[in-house]
This record gives sequence, structure tokens and C-alpha cells, in this order.
Amino acid sequence: MKILAQLMALLLALCLPAAALAAQGHPNLPGAGLDIRWAIPFACMLLSIAIMPLAAPHFWEQHFGKISVFWGLAFLLPCVLVFGPSVALYEFLHIIILDYIPFIILLFSLFTVAGGVRLTGSLTGTPLVNTALLAVGTVLASWMGTTGAAMLLIRPLLRANAHRRYKVHSVVFFIFLVANIGGSLTPLGDPPLFLGFLKGVSFFWTTTNLFLKTLLLSAALLLIYLALDAILFAREGKPAPVQSHTEHTKKLGLEGKVNLLLLLGIVVAVLLSGLYPLGTVAEVYGVPVEGQNFLRDLTLLILAGLSLRLTSKASREANGFSWAPIEEVAKLFLGIFVSMIPAIAILKSGTDGALSGLIQLVSKNGQPDNAMYFWLTGVLSSFLDNAPTYVVFFNTAGGDAQNLMYNAPATLAAISAGAVFMGANTYIGNAPNFMVRAIAENQGVRMPSFFGYMMWSGCILLPLFLLLTWLFF
Repeated sequence: MKILAQLMALLLALCLPAAALAAQGHPNLPGAGLDIRWAIPFACMLLSIAIMPLAAPHFWEQHFGKISVFWGLAFLLPCVLVFGPSVALYEFLHIIILDYIPFIILLFSLFTVAGGVRLTGSLTGTPLVNTALLAVGTVLASWMGTTGAAMLLIRPLLRANAHRRYKVHSVVFFIFLVANIGGSLTPLGDPPLFLGFLKGVSFFWTTTNLFLKTLLLSAALLLIYLALDAILFAREGKPAPVQSHTEHTKKLGLEGKVNLLLLLGIVVAVLLSGLYPLGTVAEVYGVPVEGQNFLRDLTLLILAGLSLRLTSKASREANGFSWAPIEEVAKLFLGIFVSMIPAIAILKSGTDGALSGLIQLVSKNGQPDNAMYFWLTGVLSSFLDNAPTYVVFFNTAGGDAQNLMYNAPATLAAISAGAVFMGANTYIGNAPNFMVRAIAENQGVRMPSFFGYMMWSGCILLPLFLLLTWLFF
């Protein structure tokens, strides 16, 4: 419960002083007036994640939280000096209250609840079993979210392959499929699609318009994985796990089944928060706190608390559960979210901002260039939050859901596919990526570095994305 206490303390620390400073108006950061140098702290934050675990591993392990705060302050302090404390405070509270806290609460609840589900019995990580696990996770991701599916299945995958020498490729493909591509068929799957749903895109529009693209991409990745895992499995000598007689004879089953109901409760709470707006119930220094969002986050914390209460400690320990992965994600993403503020502001300013050249690439002779919509939305989503990136290009394409669905479906599909599919390009491209990596490393898997992972995605995903571009965009 330590992480829960820290989360509540952060919320109180933010709200109490800010409420006393409540101001009139909304002093926004002028995105159109920012040059690209304001994004340097964000770039340095990413480089720290990429380089320091290799260059100074012991220093990084001891101080990555402080480094994260440092790069956040590297933006905030110059912002205070240039634009004044009111702008800096508003932007900080805006990203923390509306983005970071809900983000961490959702991850915390999913991490806690899914961590209470334990697959019992003997499940051996053969190529066919591993491929089946990835396929099941890919299907589940669109209906319980990429984060929910990833948190539910990553531990069973790791346990099934505990006896294997080669494990990294399984986790990498798990990130590709379960943590990203599988979430492309419904608004429940990934945050960008949920934002599109809130803006008027029909619930099953993505199911219909992204189905073939998702099926082709998923089938190709599963076949590549099956071939690769079969080669590595043979190279290992087709090892069998060391099992006790009890484990060998015990049938497959689930412990902590109540957590499946709690996972369903999380999905319902998130969906209802988007369907039934309750309006602003409070303002913190001009930042609105919506009633439905407050109730959602409170519900998620209650569900996480119920999971901790109703799941035995012994079952969690047998599941390899620890708080280290969620603590790492919370600390690192604090720096990412804060240092990302100017980059998002520049992007939102569209053709008036420092990235206007990129925004202008998505049209050709007055007509949308769907290939560029796919690639620009995707590349930016690989490094920035894919939800606001989706919104920027959704609005660039006209912002009218009905018109896009019926008159420009290929454009909307390109934006949707880019935001979801290319979140797999980097560890920070989508919320569960970094958490899956943290859980794997916590259980002894030596995962690739930031750039090492991008070598995997570059060699495997980019050719498939080029194929999708040729076929559909």
C-alpha cells in the first residue's frame, strides 16, 4: 500500500496550496511562441532512460527518480523565469491533475488487480504455447485495454518460460502484440481510440475499419514469433522445466478469480467515465476537476484496495508480485510528463508552431495524404503521449467525426492505426510497454536497452508498417 499512500500524498500536496492560489482565467503556455529548444529537457529525459542504465547502471538504479525530477525542473524553472510563475504552475497542475494522476491510478489499479490473478498448474513455454498466449493477449487487448491484458498475461508468460535460456524475444513480441497492436479494435483498447469515441467516432467503427490491418499485422508477427521461438527452442535443446510431482500433475487453473470481476469493474468504470459527463465539480488554479473523472479514479483505487484485501499474500508472492515496477514507472513518467509539456504545446499549435513543417506534410494539393497521416501520427506517438497526438491530427483532418467516418475513412483509419500500432516502436510509446519491461527485469530477464529495443522494432515492425502503407494508405 506504500505506492497508494504516496499517490494520495502527492494529490493532497498539489491541491491544498493550489486551491489557495486559485486564479481567474487560464494562463496557458503559448505553444506558437515556443521554439524547439524548449523540448531539450524532454529529449534529455529520453536519452537518460536510453543511455544511463548502460553507461552508469548502479548510479541509475539508485537515483533515477531524482534524475526524472531534475529534467522536469529543467523545463519548469526556465518556464517560471520566461513566462512567470502563474503559467508554470498552471501547466504543471494541468499535466499532473488531468494526465499524470489518472494515468498512474489506472496503471496502479490494473497492476494491482491483474497481479492477483495466478495461473496454476504446469504450463510449459514451448513455441506453440507461447504463440497461443500472445494470440489470446492480442484478442483480449481490444476488450480490456492493452494495459489490462498486458498486466494479466505477462507473469504467466514469464513463468512458463522460466526454464528457457532465450526469453527476451518473447517479452519484446508481447509488447508489440498485447501491449499495443491488439488494442486497435475498440475504444476500450487504447486511449487515443477512446478519445475518438468521445469525439463522436462510433464504438465499432475501428473494429470494422482496422480489422484487416490488425489481422494482417498480428498474423505476420505471430508467424515471425513462432518461427523465431522454434529456432531458439531447438537451439536450447528443447528444454523441459524442472517441476515437482505436484506441479506436474496439477491441472491448469486460476487463483484469485475475484480479480477477474475487479478487472471488469475497472473497464466499466473507465467506459462510464467517458459516456456520462458530470461537469466540473472543482477547479484547482484554473484546472477543472470533472466529476466523472474523480469518481472513476476513486472507484479504481477502491477496486485496487479490494484486490489487495481479497487476494492472499501467498498467492501474490507465488506470482512474483512486487511494487518495484509500478514505483519505477511512476517516478520516470513524472519526469516524462512534465518535460513533455512544451513539446505537446508546440504540436497543438499546429501550423503556427515550430513543428508547422511536419503538420503541413499531411496534405498534398489540398487533399489528405493518408500515408503521411499514418507515419507522422505514428512516429510522434512513439515518443510523445499518443492520446494528444491523435487529437492533434484528428483536428488537422477536420475534427468532424461524422465526416471523417463516412467521407474520409482512410484518413481516420491512418490516424487511428498510427497512434495505436506505432506505440510499439519504443518503450515509452504506450503506457504498458515500460511496465512490462519493468516486470520482466524484476523477474530476472535482461531486457534490451532503450535503443536496443528500437533495433528490434526497427527490424521487425517498420517493414510491416511499410507493407501496411502500400496496401492500405
